[in-house]
Amino acid sequence: QPWDIQKSGNFSYIELYKILKRENMAASGGEAKFMISKGLVLVNGAVEFRKRRKTVIGDVVECNGKRVMIVEN
Repeated sequence: QPWDIQKSGNFSYIELYKILKRENMAASGGEAKFMISKGLVLVNGAVEFRKRRKTVIGDVVECNGKRVMIVEN
């Protein structure tokens, strides 16, 4: 299943809540957004409250004991 990668100028990104849903850290997009709003998600070691934060290659997302690094394929 392909990632929902977006383009903005010269860089590609995926919104944070979509990563949580895609990697089964959350059961749904709504649950992912709720978890982010409650401060349960870290990006690069810091709590992130922006549901639509643009994550890019090299970012590390952590939630519920699971850790994912965004890499180029």
